[in-house]
Amino acid sequence: QAQLVESGGGSVQAGGSLRLSCAASGYILPAACMGWFRQAPGNEREGVANIFTGGGNIYYADSVKGRFTISRDNAKKTLYLQMNSLKPEDTAMYYCAIGSWNYWRRKCDNWNNWGQGTQVTVSS
Repeated sequence: QAQLVESGGGSVQAGGSLRLSCAASGYILPAACMGWFRQAPGNEREGVANIFTGGGNIYYADSVKGRFTISRDNAKKTLYLQMNSLKPEDTAMYYCAIGSWNYWRRKCDNWNNWGQGTQVTVSS
């Protein structure tokens, strides 16, 4: 099972930008899904964005559309999340994960491999 290590979190003011990275070690199927999730204190973990390069499918949560961009470098086995126009409500621990493409439901799911997370704090 691949190991996932997130980096790039930090503290920024509202309107600022951060770029998160998730480096994977070990074998990852090129067609696997990779995604970003976040969890704020007292809240459930929510999906932020995910990508299935096997079909060119990308998903964004409505709350981040137009502000966040997910990308993946298969050669480097690294997943990225470019976060622009950050808001205080983006404050959370951000996790990357590996899942699989559900051909029936046409979405990524079965998220079964998680990193330890990187903290993002946005101040107003």
